[in-house]
Amino acid sequence: MLVTPLPTADKNDYLSARMRVAFSFLREADLAHLPLGRADIDGDEVFANVQEYDTVPADQKQMEAHRRYYDVQYVVEGEEVLQYAPLAGLAPNGEFDEEADFGLFATPEAPSSIVLRAGEMAVLAPEDAHKPGCAADEPGRVRKIVVKVRA
Repeated sequence: MLVTPLPTADKNDYLSARMRVAFSFLREADLAHLPLGRADIDGDEVFANVQEYDTVPADQKQMEAHRRYYDVQYVVEGEEVLQYAPLAGLAPNGEFDEEADFGLFATPEAPSSIVLRAGEMAVLAPEDAHKPGCAADEPGRVRKIVVKVRA
């Protein structure tokens, strides 16, 4: 599934060499046993953040976005709701942290939502604001790999 505004469709190469490296890592690594934290794949071009957390109601989280990296968010165990919306026009909630490539933004009135279950992934481009880690019905434990791919 690819959801993006038509004007940005040509901008993103979801099958670039770096993306193929990310997808290969997700297919070949022992994702259930990777230690939490950063996993180096190809320096700062492609790397993974291994996370475990409990999901929370969506109203307890804010939208986030990145400028230099795509997020390939892959759920290893559990399930979560991922909200997303075009970043354009969203009000920032504070300063964008250039070093961390991370900013928080106001949630639009009607964001789109998908449920990611174990074995599923979403690829989010820099123009996509997103709110991962939201509870589907009840809070639950999630193990997730977020592969960061330089845009």
